[in-house]
Amino acid sequence: MPASYSFDVVSDFDRQELVNTIDQVQREVSQRYDLKDSNTELNLVDEEIIIHTASDMTLKAVVDIVLQKATKRNLSLKIFDFQDPEASSGNRLKQVVLLKKGLAQDVAKKLSKSIRDQLKKVNVAIQGNSLRVTGKSKDDLQLAIEILRKQEDGLEIPLQFENYR
Repeated sequence: MPASYSFDVVSDFDRQELVNTIDQVQREVSQRYDLKDSNTELNLVDEEIIIHTASDMTLKAVVDIVLQKATKRNLSLKIFDFQDPEASSGNRLKQVVLLKKGLAQDVAKKLSKSIRDQLKKVNVAIQGNSLRVTGKSKDDLQLAIEILRKQEDGLEIPLQFENYR
């Protein structure tokens, strides 16, 4: 039996699921009668999605489709950071959607403090973009996960628990 158990808390998303979501959105936009001639383009570039479209109405429709398809593919809607739409060339609109990834330092400190305040038997360490929680009992780690799940609703990022060992 190991001397201690641990798990990592991260904020990440499945890139392949996001690629599949964008592909589904492009397919639906090309087939829907109200969006077919809007000449809408979606591009996934590194950590952002760029949407080019004809009007504000089509932009709202495309954003709704993106959110709907992401939900169906089990992607958290918290990963999307919609920027303000801006005018683009040719009387078109451009919207940049930033993708949130990783725990910010202040969020990691807040989560770490809340775990340490409620559970004295676990150790919490900030490791770059993740949080490592270690303890001698698996039950204590389960309690830590419950505490974090309760706090996740108040956060602007999704949390995942990995490497539970």
